[in-house]
Amino acid sequence: MANVQYYDVILKPVITEKSMELMADKKYTFLVHTEATKSQVKEAVEKMFSGTKVKSVNTMNLDGKTKRRGMTYGKTAKTKKAIVQLTEDSADIEIFEGL
Repeated sequence: MANVQYYDVILKPVITEKSMELMADKKYTFLVHTEATKSQVKEAVEKMFSGTKVKSVNTMNLDGKTKRRGMTYGKTAKTKKAIVQLTEDSADIEIFEGL
């Protein structure tokens, strides 16, 4: 991952019922760059959201779905998802407040 800055690592938050339930345990879910490592995700979260301290990061690679349009088949893009666990004394991430 040459020349990828910390603001390029996190693409967007994942808003689902399961991810909203995990927020009670201070676990936040993000879509991240496909070549980002756990340490890069940790650094990006701590720099982007002030007052946060990351305890652990779990990542998963998601394959693209097979889609069909007429007789032509194709695949959507591969994605990577990261679940970030914050420490107990860490500040909450404000982007998820009010949801």
